[in-house]
Formats: sequence, C-alpha cells, structure tokens
Amino acid sequence: MDRRTALLAPLVLGALGAAALSGCDDSSTSSAAGPSDGEGATRYPLEITDCEATLTFDAAPERVVLLETAPVTILDGIGVLDTVVAKAGVFSPAYYRAQHFGDLADRVAAIDVLSDDINGAGHLQINQEVVIAQSPDLVLGLPDGVTREGLSSAGAQVLVQNVYCDGAGPADWDDLFDEVRQYGRIFDRQQAADQLVSALDERLNTVRDGASSRKRMTAVVLYPTVGGGPLYTYGAASMATPQLDAVGLDNVFASSSERVFEVSSEALIDADPDHLIVLHQDEGDGSDVLTELERTAGIADLAAVQDGRVRAQLFNFTEPASPLVVDGAEQLAHWLSELHA
Repeated sequence: MDRRTALLAPLVLGALGAAALSGCDDSSTSSAAGPSDGEGATRYPLEITDCEATLTFDAAPERVVLLETAPVTILDGIGVLDTVVAKAGVFSPAYYRAQHFGDLADRVAAIDVLSDDINGAGHLQINQEVVIAQSPDLVLGLPDGVTREGLSSAGAQVLVQNVYCDGAGPADWDDLFDEVRQYGRIFDRQQAADQLVSALDERLNTVRDGASSRKRMTAVVLYPTVGGGPLYTYGAASMATPQLDAVGLDNVFASSSERVFEVSSEALIDADPDHLIVLHQDEGDGSDVLTELERTAGIADLAAVQDGRVRAQLFNFTEPASPLVVDGAEQLAHWLSELHA
C-alpha cells in the first residue's frame, strides 16, 4: 500500500458479496455459539482477507485500539464501541452531533487518547510501542510507524478498510455496506450490521430522491495540505465519487482510477467545477482552510469561489466508507438545496 495515499485518507467494491470482500466463505459465518454478548451467528475461528494480510479471529475482539476515526460510527452502530480501550487521532465532536448519534460524542471523548498529533498532510504521528502497551487484540488503522508484523508479534491484528487496499476498484455504496457487514461478522453482530445497512440505504434513497429534482452539475473534492504544499483531489476509487453522485453532482476527476492524487491549480482551473468541497480535519468550521486555499494561484478566480459555491467539510464526512459518509451526503444535499433554491 502507498502509505502516503492511505493515510491522506485518515490523514488517511459493483456489488461484491460480503463474503467475497472478507475473503471468507459461507462456512465462516455458519450458525454456532458465539460470545455471551454476541448474536451467535459467527462461527470462530473466522478467517478474513484484509488487503495483503489474512486475519484469523478466534473470538470476537475485546480490546480494540482506534488509529483512525472512521470506524467509530460502525462500531457504535453495531453496539460494540465499548470494546475500544484507546484511540489516536482527532475525533471531532462535530462528527457525532446528529440526533441519531445520541450521546456518542461524550462516549468517544471518554476513551483514552494515545496521541492527537496530526501533521500538515493529515498523517497521525504515533509510536508503535504506545499502541502495544494497550494489549489490543485488534487495531483499526495502520499509520506510518506502525506495522502489521510489529503488532502481530504482540498479539494484535490490524484491520484497514478495503478501499485503502492496492488495486481497489471504483468505489460505490456497497463499499460501505460490505464494510459494516464485515465488522458484523468479526464482532458476531451480523443482525445489527444488517439493520444498520438497511437504515443507511433508506437514508441514501431519500438523498437521491431529493437530488432528482435538481439539475446535475459538477464538483471537485479537495484536500489542501495545511501550511502550504500539495493540493489533493479524489478520483473513482474514493467515496467522494458515489457521494457526489448521490446528491446530483458529477466528480470532475471521476475518470481517474486513483483514490486520491495530487492536482495542480492549473488542472483545477481548467476543470472549472461548479462546486468545490474542501475537506479538513480542523476543530473549527474549516473557514481558515478555505482562506488558505483561496491564496493558491488562480483558485480565487474560479467561478465556484467567486459565486460562493465552496463548502468546507470534515474529512470523515466524505472519506473513507463509514456511516459518516451518509451524514455527509445529507449535509451536502441540504447545502445544495439552499444554494440553488
């Protein structure tokens, strides 16, 4: 995996079956007794394929360390957030303000923090030994300086999203649904996962219905490096593309098979998108990120900027595949409805 590319996402497949994505066959999920707090639908040991690695779970994980923020709403959605013993990264309370999250912001805030050091490119800075000291059996995320081999030798397995794997195809909403179902198998919460998928799919259909009455326009999703530096955008392998499609926008760079890649200001100016969505990981509303971006040569001359068709959005509301991307789609749809009323 290209580390820089993967982490820019937590800063950074068509409808494939859940079993195909997990690398397990039907026998892996046959009915058998599960842990006392599980549903009993997953048979252990459970073997799945995660990028280049094969993971084997002898039981549902009990000590989880979060090295990326996206899995929070999957874990909470299937009722296993209480297995998380520590976290690292920036877990903005703004992610969990929607009414359907209840007191999730408070519960996330109560989890011990190992590191909140994020560099300008969105990369988590953490020492592997700090993670190992938590005695995890499952680690979610793989930032620089942390390896599968190092954690495996300490008894921990590492799970990263399939969209981060080399060779992942064009992203679609099945990426999200399959991700949720895979967590359901691992934690023996398959029924809860199916219920979460159904609820997310229903909300997406509402977003699509609302978009059908608007004229289709174009957009670009950007991630500017904090403090100056490269400007990144998202292609077909990113959840940005299906998210834009759901709200009635076409990703200008959807023809690129890459998930995320560097884009020049010249290419952005030539594309002249109708809308700009700028991702950030700040605690604020992203206005400082927008101000810095507009200083980029030529960007301020884009019609989208001059006409106020620019929106700052917290990173996980677009990437990677998690329930937050549905929240992000709803927020984008509301913004577009007001913008083009």
